[in-house]
Amino acid sequence: MKNLIWIAGLSLFAQLANAAPQATPYHYGDELDIAKVVSVNVPNGGCSVVEATMTYLDSRGETHVMTYLRQGADCNDY
Repeated sequence: MKNLIWIAGLSLFAQLANAAPQATPYHYGDELDIAKVVSVNVPNGGCSVVEATMTYLDSRGETHVMTYLRQGADCNDY
């Protein structure tokens, strides 16, 4: 019985691990359906161009992860 519960737990964990959305790169002109931004991660990089990641919910409540290029978060050059 313990083995059956353990196997069922592993099966559930594997399904949840596969449910995580994969990051898709943004291309200029892509039409986005962003209802709510969940998080934005911008790596340090001075004023150089870095790849940022944004997690957002669309109008149907589905989670999406998108990567895009932007200026680094540490740029103090106005």
